[in-house]
Amino acid sequence: MIIGYGTQMLQGATLAIEEANKKGGYRGIPYKMMVHNDVGLWGAAANEVVKMDDEGVWAWLGSIDDIVSHVAIRATLKLEIPMVCTGDPDPTFTETNIPWVIRVIPDDRQSSYALVNYIFNLNSHARVAVMRANNRYGRVGILHFNKTSTRLGYPIVIEERFKDGATVFTEELQRIKNSKPDAIVIWGNPKESALILKALREMGMNQPVYCGDRIVNPEFLSIAGKLADGIVTTCQYNPGSKDPKLTAFTSNYKRRFGMEPDVFAVHAYDGMNLIIESIEKAGLNRALIRDVLTDLKTFQGYQGASGKMVFDATWNNVRPIYLAKINNGKFEFSAAPPYQREL
Repeated sequence: MIIGYGTQMLQGATLAIEEANKKGGYRGIPYKMMVHNDVGLWGAAANEVVKMDDEGVWAWLGSIDDIVSHVAIRATLKLEIPMVCTGDPDPTFTETNIPWVIRVIPDDRQSSYALVNYIFNLNSHARVAVMRANNRYGRVGILHFNKTSTRLGYPIVIEERFKDGATVFTEELQRIKNSKPDAIVIWGNPKESALILKALREMGMNQPVYCGDRIVNPEFLSIAGKLADGIVTTCQYNPGSKDPKLTAFTSNYKRRFGMEPDVFAVHAYDGMNLIIESIEKAGLNRALIRDVLTDLKTFQGYQGASGKMVFDATWNNVRPIYLAKINNGKFEFSAAPPYQREL
Protein backbone atom coordinates (compact mmCIF):
# COMPACT_ATOMS: atom_id res chain seq x y z
CA MET A 1 0.00 0.00 0.00
CA ILE A 2 1.36 3.40 -1.00
CA ILE A 3 0.76 6.16 1.55
CA GLY A 4 0.73 9.81 0.49
CA TYR A 5 3.42 12.19 1.64
CA GLY A 6 0.92 14.30 3.58
CA THR A 7 -0.32 11.28 5.50
CA GLN A 8 3.20 10.43 6.62
CA MET A 9 3.77 14.04 7.66
CA LEU A 10 0.54 14.01 9.66
CA GLN A 11 1.46 10.74 11.33
CA GLY A 12 4.93 11.95 12.32
CA ALA A 13 3.45 15.09 13.89
CA THR A 14 0.73 13.04 15.59
CA LEU A 15 3.30 10.76 17.22
CA ALA A 16 5.14 13.76 18.68
CA ILE A 17 1.87 15.18 20.05
CA GLU A 18 0.87 11.84 21.58
CA GLU A 19 4.25 11.41 23.25
CA ALA A 20 4.07 14.92 24.70
CA ASN A 21 0.58 14.31 26.07
CA LYS A 22 1.70 11.09 27.73
CA LYS A 23 4.19 13.27 29.62
CA GLY A 24 1.41 15.54 30.82
CA GLY A 25 0.99 17.96 27.92
CA TYR A 26 1.48 21.62 28.69
CA ARG A 27 1.14 21.96 32.46
CA GLY A 28 -1.53 19.30 32.52
CA ILE A 29 -3.35 20.57 29.40
CA PRO A 30 -3.15 18.14 26.45
CA TYR A 31 -1.81 19.41 23.16
CA LYS A 32 -4.37 19.33 20.36
CA MET A 33 -3.61 19.28 16.65
CA MET A 34 -5.88 21.19 14.27
CA VAL A 35 -5.53 19.50 10.87
CA HIS A 36 -5.92 21.58 7.71
CA ASN A 37 -5.92 20.44 4.09
CA ASP A 38 -3.32 22.07 1.82
CA VAL A 39 -5.03 20.93 -1.39
CA GLY A 40 -7.02 23.71 -2.98
CA LEU A 41 -7.12 26.45 -5.56
CA TRP A 42 -4.36 29.04 -5.80
CA GLY A 43 -4.46 31.20 -2.69
CA ALA A 44 -6.55 28.77 -0.64
CA ALA A 45 -3.60 28.10 1.66
CA ALA A 46 -3.81 31.65 2.96
CA ASN A 47 -7.43 31.06 3.91
CA GLU A 48 -6.38 27.98 5.88
CA VAL A 49 -3.90 30.05 7.87
CA VAL A 50 -6.69 32.57 8.59
CA LYS A 51 -8.76 29.67 9.92
CA MET A 52 -5.84 28.70 12.15
CA ASP A 53 -5.83 32.21 13.55
CA ASP A 54 -9.56 31.95 14.23
CA GLU A 55 -8.91 28.67 16.05
CA GLY A 56 -6.30 30.33 18.24
CA VAL A 57 -3.43 28.02 17.28
CA TRP A 58 -0.05 28.76 18.85
CA ALA A 59 2.05 27.56 15.89
CA TRP A 60 1.63 25.50 12.75
CA LEU A 61 3.60 22.87 10.85
CA GLY A 62 3.79 21.93 7.14
CA SER A 63 3.69 21.76 4.16
CA ILE A 64 5.03 19.65 1.29
CA ASP A 65 3.76 21.54 -1.73
CA ASP A 66 6.00 24.47 -2.73
CA ILE A 67 3.23 26.78 -3.95
CA VAL A 68 1.05 26.14 -0.91
CA SER A 69 3.97 26.86 1.41
CA HIS A 70 4.91 30.14 -0.26
CA VAL A 71 1.33 31.41 -0.19
CA ALA A 72 0.79 30.32 3.41
CA ILE A 73 3.85 32.07 4.84
CA ARG A 74 2.58 35.42 3.57
CA ALA A 75 -0.49 34.93 5.73
CA THR A 76 1.54 33.68 8.67
CA LEU A 77 3.58 36.91 8.48
CA LYS A 78 0.45 39.07 8.59
CA LEU A 79 -1.14 37.06 11.40
CA GLU A 80 2.14 36.49 13.26
CA ILE A 81 1.84 32.74 13.76
CA PRO A 82 5.11 30.78 14.15
CA MET A 83 5.57 28.21 11.39
CA VAL A 84 7.91 25.21 11.12
CA CYS A 85 8.45 23.91 7.58
CA THR A 86 9.06 20.15 7.48
CA GLY A 87 8.45 19.26 3.84
CA ASP A 88 9.00 22.02 1.27
CA PRO A 89 12.62 21.81 0.00
CA ASP A 90 12.45 24.94 -2.22
CA PRO A 91 15.72 26.85 -1.50
CA THR A 92 13.96 30.22 -1.82
CA PHE A 93 11.46 29.42 0.95
CA THR A 94 13.49 30.76 3.87
CA GLU A 95 15.18 33.39 1.70
CA THR A 96 11.95 35.39 1.94
CA ASN A 97 13.33 36.33 5.38
CA ILE A 98 9.94 36.09 7.05
CA PRO A 99 10.90 36.09 10.74
CA TRP A 100 8.11 33.71 11.78
CA VAL A 101 9.38 30.77 9.74
CA ILE A 102 12.05 28.10 10.20
CA ARG A 103 12.75 24.95 8.16
CA VAL A 104 14.05 21.67 9.56
CA ILE A 105 14.34 19.65 6.32
CA PRO A 106 17.48 20.34 4.22
CA ASP A 107 16.66 22.02 0.93
CA ASP A 108 17.16 21.14 -2.74
CA ARG A 109 20.29 23.27 -2.93
CA GLN A 110 22.04 20.85 -0.56
CA SER A 111 20.79 17.89 -2.62
CA SER A 112 21.95 19.50 -5.86
CA TYR A 113 25.44 20.23 -4.54
CA ALA A 114 25.88 16.63 -3.40
CA LEU A 115 24.55 15.18 -6.64
CA VAL A 116 26.60 17.48 -8.87
CA ASN A 117 29.73 16.63 -6.93
CA TYR A 118 29.04 12.91 -7.24
CA ILE A 119 28.14 12.99 -10.93
CA PHE A 120 30.75 15.36 -12.34
CA ASN A 121 33.64 15.41 -9.87
CA LEU A 122 33.65 11.80 -8.67
CA ASN A 123 32.24 9.97 -11.70
CA SER A 124 33.68 12.25 -14.39
CA HIS A 125 30.53 12.65 -16.48
CA ALA A 126 30.58 15.53 -18.92
CA ARG A 127 27.34 15.30 -20.92
CA VAL A 128 24.28 15.00 -18.67
CA ALA A 129 20.63 15.10 -19.75
CA VAL A 130 17.76 15.99 -17.42
CA MET A 131 14.20 14.65 -17.40
CA ARG A 132 12.15 16.51 -14.81
CA ALA A 133 8.57 17.00 -13.66
CA ASN A 134 6.81 19.98 -15.23
CA ASN A 135 5.78 21.50 -11.90
CA ARG A 136 7.31 23.73 -9.25
CA TYR A 137 8.97 20.79 -7.50
CA GLY A 138 10.72 19.80 -10.74
CA ARG A 139 11.53 23.33 -11.86
CA VAL A 140 12.91 24.63 -8.58
CA GLY A 141 14.44 21.30 -7.60
CA ILE A 142 16.58 21.01 -10.72
CA LEU A 143 17.38 24.74 -10.89
CA HIS A 144 20.40 24.61 -8.59
CA PHE A 145 21.60 21.36 -10.15
CA ASN A 146 21.72 23.17 -13.51
CA LYS A 147 23.38 26.26 -12.06
CA THR A 148 26.01 24.29 -10.19
CA SER A 149 26.89 21.99 -13.08
CA THR A 150 27.24 25.04 -15.33
CA ARG A 151 29.65 26.67 -12.85
CA LEU A 152 31.77 23.52 -13.05
CA GLY A 153 31.89 23.85 -16.83
CA TYR A 154 29.35 21.12 -17.63
CA PRO A 155 26.07 22.75 -18.70
CA ILE A 156 23.16 20.34 -19.12
CA VAL A 157 22.97 19.13 -22.72
CA ILE A 158 19.16 18.91 -22.76
CA GLU A 159 16.29 19.30 -20.29
CA GLU A 160 13.00 17.55 -21.00
CA ARG A 161 9.78 17.79 -18.96
CA PHE A 162 6.87 15.50 -18.16
CA LYS A 163 3.52 15.97 -16.43
CA ASP A 164 2.52 14.38 -13.14
CA GLY A 165 0.57 11.22 -13.91
CA ALA A 166 2.16 10.74 -17.34
CA THR A 167 2.84 7.17 -18.47
CA VAL A 168 4.23 7.69 -21.97
CA PHE A 169 7.56 9.49 -22.44
CA THR A 170 8.63 8.37 -25.92
CA GLU A 171 9.11 11.78 -27.55
CA GLU A 172 10.99 13.30 -24.63
CA LEU A 173 13.27 10.29 -24.24
CA GLN A 174 13.98 10.15 -27.96
CA ARG A 175 15.25 13.72 -27.84
CA ILE A 176 17.41 12.80 -24.86
CA LYS A 177 18.75 9.78 -26.71
CA ASN A 178 19.59 11.94 -29.73
CA SER A 179 21.61 14.29 -27.51
CA LYS A 180 23.98 11.38 -26.69
CA PRO A 181 24.43 12.02 -22.95
CA ASP A 182 26.81 9.95 -20.85
CA ALA A 183 24.45 10.14 -17.82
CA ILE A 184 20.79 10.97 -17.18
CA VAL A 185 19.13 12.73 -14.22
CA ILE A 186 15.44 12.10 -13.47
CA TRP A 187 13.75 14.55 -11.09
CA GLY A 188 10.16 13.73 -10.15
CA ASN A 189 7.86 11.65 -7.99
CA PRO A 190 8.61 7.93 -7.52
CA LYS A 191 5.97 6.51 -9.89
CA GLU A 192 6.83 8.61 -12.93
CA SER A 193 10.56 8.33 -12.23
CA ALA A 194 10.35 4.53 -12.20
CA LEU A 195 8.31 4.46 -15.41
CA ILE A 196 10.82 6.75 -17.11
CA LEU A 197 13.67 4.49 -16.02
CA LYS A 198 11.91 1.47 -17.52
CA ALA A 199 11.12 3.34 -20.73
CA LEU A 200 14.65 4.60 -21.35
CA ARG A 201 16.09 1.13 -20.75
CA GLU A 202 13.60 -0.29 -23.25
CA MET A 203 14.83 2.31 -25.74
CA GLY A 204 18.38 1.02 -25.37
CA MET A 205 19.75 3.79 -23.18
CA ASN A 206 22.13 2.15 -20.74
CA GLN A 207 23.75 5.25 -19.29
CA PRO A 208 24.04 5.66 -15.51
CA VAL A 209 20.87 7.21 -14.06
CA TYR A 210 20.67 9.56 -11.06
CA CYS A 211 17.45 10.74 -9.46
CA GLY A 212 15.88 13.33 -7.19
CA ASP A 213 15.39 12.47 -3.53
CA ARG A 214 11.71 11.52 -3.79
CA ILE A 215 12.57 8.13 -5.24
CA VAL A 216 13.61 7.04 -1.75
CA ASN A 217 10.24 5.37 -1.59
CA PRO A 218 9.00 1.76 -1.84
CA GLU A 219 6.82 2.73 -4.80
CA PHE A 220 9.90 3.40 -6.92
CA LEU A 221 11.43 0.04 -6.02
CA SER A 222 8.17 -1.79 -6.68
CA ILE A 223 7.70 -0.34 -10.18
CA ALA A 224 11.34 -0.27 -11.30
CA GLY A 225 12.15 -3.78 -10.07
CA LYS A 226 15.65 -4.99 -10.88
CA LEU A 227 16.25 -1.94 -13.07
CA ALA A 228 16.50 0.12 -9.89
CA ASP A 229 19.83 -1.44 -8.90
CA GLY A 230 22.68 1.02 -9.27
CA ILE A 231 20.51 4.14 -9.21
CA VAL A 232 21.93 6.90 -7.00
CA THR A 233 20.04 9.73 -5.37
CA THR A 234 20.23 11.92 -2.29
CA CYS A 235 18.36 11.77 1.01
CA GLN A 236 17.97 14.51 3.62
CA TYR A 237 18.82 12.13 6.47
CA ASN A 238 20.17 8.62 7.02
CA PRO A 239 17.31 6.15 7.55
CA GLY A 240 19.89 3.45 8.30
CA SER A 241 21.45 5.34 11.19
CA LYS A 242 21.70 3.56 14.54
CA ASP A 243 21.28 6.80 16.46
CA PRO A 244 19.09 6.04 19.51
CA LYS A 245 16.62 8.84 18.75
CA LEU A 246 16.00 7.59 15.21
CA THR A 247 15.85 3.97 16.33
CA ALA A 248 13.27 4.79 19.00
CA PHE A 249 11.24 6.95 16.61
CA THR A 250 11.20 4.27 13.90
CA SER A 251 10.17 1.57 16.35
CA ASN A 252 7.39 3.67 17.88
CA TYR A 253 6.17 4.86 14.49
CA LYS A 254 5.95 1.31 13.10
CA ARG A 255 4.13 0.15 16.23
CA ARG A 256 1.68 3.06 16.04
CA PHE A 257 1.01 3.21 12.30
CA GLY A 258 2.07 -0.20 10.97
CA MET A 259 4.54 1.11 8.38
CA GLU A 260 8.05 2.43 7.88
CA PRO A 261 8.36 6.22 8.31
CA ASP A 262 9.52 8.27 5.36
CA VAL A 263 11.48 11.52 5.15
CA PHE A 264 8.37 13.63 5.71
CA ALA A 265 7.32 11.63 8.77
CA VAL A 266 10.65 11.96 10.56
CA HIS A 267 11.01 15.68 9.86
CA ALA A 268 7.41 16.33 10.92
CA TYR A 269 8.16 14.49 14.15
CA ASP A 270 11.24 16.64 14.73
CA GLY A 271 9.44 19.84 13.72
CA MET A 272 6.54 19.21 16.06
CA ASN A 273 8.94 18.48 18.90
CA LEU A 274 10.62 21.86 18.27
CA ILE A 275 7.21 23.54 18.54
CA ILE A 276 6.40 21.65 21.74
CA GLU A 277 9.77 22.46 23.32
CA SER A 278 9.37 26.12 22.35
CA ILE A 279 5.97 26.24 24.02
CA GLU A 280 7.44 24.60 27.12
CA LYS A 281 10.13 27.29 27.25
CA ALA A 282 8.05 30.33 26.26
CA GLY A 283 4.50 29.60 27.39
CA LEU A 284 1.34 30.25 25.41
CA ASN A 285 2.44 33.37 23.59
CA ARG A 286 3.04 33.37 19.83
CA ALA A 287 5.69 36.07 19.85
CA LEU A 288 7.68 34.36 22.60
CA ILE A 289 7.33 30.96 20.89
CA ARG A 290 8.66 32.58 17.73
CA ASP A 291 11.57 34.08 19.68
CA VAL A 292 12.58 30.65 20.95
CA LEU A 293 12.22 28.97 17.54
CA THR A 294 14.28 31.60 15.73
CA ASP A 295 16.94 32.10 18.39
CA LEU A 296 19.73 30.20 16.68
CA LYS A 297 21.38 29.47 20.01
CA THR A 298 18.35 27.55 21.27
CA PHE A 299 18.15 24.79 18.68
CA GLN A 300 21.51 25.09 16.92
CA GLY A 301 22.92 21.57 16.99
CA TYR A 302 19.59 20.13 18.17
CA GLN A 303 19.68 16.35 17.84
CA GLY A 304 16.40 15.14 16.40
CA ALA A 305 15.40 11.76 15.03
CA SER A 306 16.49 12.95 11.58
CA GLY A 307 19.93 14.01 12.85
CA LYS A 308 21.65 17.14 14.09
CA MET A 309 20.21 20.47 12.93
CA VAL A 310 22.53 23.17 11.58
CA PHE A 311 20.69 26.44 10.95
CA ASP A 312 21.96 29.29 8.79
CA ALA A 313 21.03 32.96 9.15
CA THR A 314 17.70 32.39 7.34
CA TRP A 315 16.67 29.63 9.78
CA ASN A 316 17.25 26.95 7.16
CA ASN A 317 18.67 23.55 8.19
CA VAL A 318 21.84 23.18 6.10
CA ARG A 319 23.30 20.06 7.69
CA PRO A 320 25.17 17.62 5.39
CA ILE A 321 22.92 15.19 3.56
CA TYR A 322 23.32 11.61 2.35
CA LEU A 323 23.61 9.66 -0.85
CA ALA A 324 21.38 6.64 -1.38
CA LYS A 325 22.38 3.86 -3.79
CA ILE A 326 20.09 0.96 -4.63
CA ASN A 327 21.66 -2.46 -4.31
CA ASN A 328 19.68 -5.70 -4.56
CA GLY A 329 16.43 -3.79 -4.30
CA LYS A 330 17.39 -1.88 -1.16
CA PHE A 331 18.62 1.64 -0.48
CA GLU A 332 22.10 1.85 1.00
CA PHE A 333 22.90 5.20 2.63
CA SER A 334 26.25 6.91 3.04
CA ALA A 335 27.47 10.40 3.84
CA ALA A 336 27.79 12.56 0.74
CA PRO A 337 31.51 12.75 -0.17
CA PRO A 338 33.29 16.08 0.40
CA TYR A 339 33.48 18.38 -2.60
CA GLN A 340 36.44 17.60 -4.83
CA ARG A 341 36.51 21.18 -6.11
CA GLU A 342 34.60 24.35 -5.42
CA LEU A 343 30.94 24.26 -6.42
